[in-house]
Amino acid sequence: MKDIENRKDIELMVNSFYALVQEDKLLGPIFNGVINDEWPKHLDTMYRFWHTVLFHEPAYKGSPFSPHRKLPLQAHHFERWLYHFNNSMNQNFTGKIADEAKWRAQKMAEMFMYKLNNNSF
Repeated sequence: MKDIENRKDIELMVNSFYALVQEDKLLGPIFNGVINDEWPKHLDTMYRFWHTVLFHEPAYKGSPFSPHRKLPLQAHHFERWLYHFNNSMNQNFTGKIADEAKWRAQKMAEMFMYKLNNNSF
């Protein structure tokens, strides 16, 4: 395995992760219910988001929290999300940038939960 090095790697990261999310019995109904047939658009947004986060190159504009604030999400949803994210990462990548992606996903989950629990939007 290798580290995340380019856009193609980010696409693999995002695609493998969201394939698990779409099939998950807990997360799938939420994500599929909101995204419907817009998965290609959502995946492209996620490619740009992670490219910006991991390579510090402006590819994504927006607020990642906004689309999630009205979803019925609780701690167990974020735990499952992180479970799939980390497993997907561990199956596909190893290295400094892969570790940063897992760290950033953890911090993002914590921040989203804080905002949802404290109505901090």
